[in-house]
Amino acid sequence: MLYHAYELQRSWLNSASALASIGAEMLSNPANPVNFMAPMASTGLGTIASSALEVFAHASASYGKPAWNIESVLVDGLADPVIEAIEVNRPFGDLKRFHRVGLADDAPSLLIVAPMSGHYATLLRGTVERMLQNYRVYVTDWADARTVPLSEGRFDLDDYMDYVIGFLEHIGPGAHAMAVCQPSVPVFAATAIMNRDNHPCTPKTLTMMGGPIDTRCSPTSVNDLAMERPIEWFRHTVIATVPMQYRGAGRKVYPGFMQLAGFMSMNLGNHMMSHYEMFKHLTVGDDESAQATKDFYDEYRSVCDMTAEFYLQTVEEVFQTHALPNGTFVHRGKRIDLGDITHTALLAIEGERDDISGLGQTKAALDLTPRLSAAKKRYYMAEGAGHYGIFNGSKWREKIAPVVEEFIAEHG
Repeated sequence: MLYHAYELQRSWLNSASALASIGAEMLSNPANPVNFMAPMASTGLGTIASSALEVFAHASASYGKPAWNIESVLVDGLADPVIEAIEVNRPFGDLKRFHRVGLADDAPSLLIVAPMSGHYATLLRGTVERMLQNYRVYVTDWADARTVPLSEGRFDLDDYMDYVIGFLEHIGPGAHAMAVCQPSVPVFAATAIMNRDNHPCTPKTLTMMGGPIDTRCSPTSVNDLAMERPIEWFRHTVIATVPMQYRGAGRKVYPGFMQLAGFMSMNLGNHMMSHYEMFKHLTVGDDESAQATKDFYDEYRSVCDMTAEFYLQTVEEVFQTHALPNGTFVHRGKRIDLGDITHTALLAIEGERDDISGLGQTKAALDLTPRLSAAKKRYYMAEGAGHYGIFNGSKWREKIAPVVEEFIAEHG
């Protein structure tokens, strides 16, 4: 009943959002004779009421999958057109390619592996835009599990690693890989498999950013929640069945709305202040600042479902048993030995103020590869950066991305 209750609430809120949006428009439209005649217009009460309704309308609206909307990128002050295409189409995720028209023919290829953690891959729009300046960029565009029919079967961590390896095979030899947050674990493991097998498409470098390689280092509230309860609690409490109106009807999933509720509750005060600031911007006519907040939440509140098997396996293997650093992580029944990584250069990036993946969790990867030369390992801690700041925003563009580019050039 969990999913059905959410759908009922979403339906009601969509209606309330539409009514609030209409009310805000009526109160703010100077052509409305009521605004001209009513005493509230001269006292500013109309503006306050209109702004409040607009904030409510935005906060209560539902959001689908956002568009990438990367039409061009600035290179040397000029806007260079970008072409977006699907390179590989698979049930649980596509391989997207972004081609900058003016890019050199011999530019290196970079696979950016997006998180499958409740948000769409478009959360990495800023990451893609920045790396398009110098690379042929490919992105894993994961599907919303509620849109995948049951006939397509399961999708777990083994499948995730197979997808990553398959995408690297499609890109071809000489590519580089970047894992942002959650995929650091399966991509790290997939890299070990490809090194072990001397795979010709083994990535030359792997950059891991804010990833939970070993969550015993500086555990955060996210890590604590996973450790406080047994896996059966998660299985019986947060797993739901997709309703009949979706293509994935009957599939067991961890709903995106629950993931969003968890993230929002972690920093509820900050989110409330953000909306209050948006309200203040609207009341004084600062539409540009208000729109910046809207744009962030349009992306942040666009969520998707994960398959139950992938979510439960991730909770158990990554956050509870710490299988990868403990040497017990397996793929298709075969244990993964991180010591097999001898070719791929590793860059670990962490944010000083990351409240999701604590300091040391990603850096641990460098200590887990004893046979990799120290010259092929690098660590970078981004001062003042939170979790999202390590792959989006000014710190990413001006401080962190140059470090990645330098590392790739050194080992490419």
